[in-house]
Amino acid sequence: PQRNRRAAMPASRAAQRATAAVAASLVLLLSACGGGDDNDGNDGDNPPSARHPGDLVAAQAINQISAADINAALTAPDSKVQGQVTPLYAVNSYRLTYITTDKDGVTTTASGLVSVPVKPVGARSPIISYQHATTFHENQAPSNKVEAVEPPLVLASLGYIVVAADYVGFGAAKGQVHPYLIAAPTANAVVNMLQATDTWRARSGVADNGQLFLAGYSEGGYATMAAHRAIQLANGALATRVKAAVPGAGPYDVVETLDAQLDRVGKLFPPLGAVLDPGRLAKLPESVRIEVRNLLMKQMVPDDGDVAYQTLFLDRYIADERDTLAREHSVHLGWAPTVPVYLFHGRLDLTVPYSASTSALNTLRAAGARDVTLTDCTTGNLGHLDCVPEYFHFAVTRLGQIATDL
Repeated sequence: PQRNRRAAMPASRAAQRATAAVAASLVLLLSACGGGDDNDGNDGDNPPSARHPGDLVAAQAINQISAADINAALTAPDSKVQGQVTPLYAVNSYRLTYITTDKDGVTTTASGLVSVPVKPVGARSPIISYQHATTFHENQAPSNKVEAVEPPLVLASLGYIVVAADYVGFGAAKGQVHPYLIAAPTANAVVNMLQATDTWRARSGVADNGQLFLAGYSEGGYATMAAHRAIQLANGALATRVKAAVPGAGPYDVVETLDAQLDRVGKLFPPLGAVLDPGRLAKLPESVRIEVRNLLMKQMVPDDGDVAYQTLFLDRYIADERDTLAREHSVHLGWAPTVPVYLFHGRLDLTVPYSASTSALNTLRAAGARDVTLTDCTTGNLGHLDCVPEYFHFAVTRLGQIATDL
């Protein structure tokens, strides 16, 4: 895949096409999938009466991939881990369908992937909830792209049970609008997938050891923090199991993220930049607001994808609804994590600004969190794609210091 090593907003129509192409290739690099366990999957089905968020609807076996094949895939050009780990187990894959909520809070059927290492009968494993990064193509969703090179399979080969939600708009929810950067439905897709997986594991005899970790990069980092916050605030059974989270390069502070993108637009187009003022965009002439919105959109969502992305966050930003953005879209507010949170980001990231992580770090610490850190990427140009392999090495290392029964 191509790598995005330069800033910014296109200054010409040709550059716009190039930016869209790079964003599309980012999809290929950062989407995730995985594998399952050694059951047949049919014993996970629920009757059609399943209607509540977190209910399991069905489970279907996908494939088994050997540790040798996963190890060989680590050297592939599109590997996110790039040979920095040693697979120990074969991995079986299952596609689960379950009930969650859409962008409007209405229940809907979604899907996701469960990857389980093939261990001796009765062996227990820690669980990783892995949130995939932004992808604009439905076939890149975790339960659709179950290949040895993908992070869930690699993580499962290390001894973890890996749970990866497809998100609404993908998989079983194909054709629906993806609620992009909206905190509640993002968190629900992850939490409800974990709940459905617990039901499936109980019926299938797949034992965990009581440890739950959360990890993800880019939109996956955002989804990781959204889910972590929701789990902790609900203070239910999942909260007692979460041991740590490793969010990477996520737009946790959506207001700060868009302010930084607006600043970039202004620098690339000085005549336009002279009139841009965060928090006062609604006062601009309609034609200017439309142009600003289009430029910001091209920064974040290409026009050649096959998944519809909801852009409510952007409409609210253009309308100067900053309080609503903070309340319903940002995921770093209103809580203080009680377990370690290991943030990771590259300082020269032009896709998601580094300031989104510093804002989250400072806000969480100010709220009383005692163990939240931010580690800088040190690889290459420190950009969004450049830092992906280092992020996975960082996540595996950090979680490996806490996880047991691997």
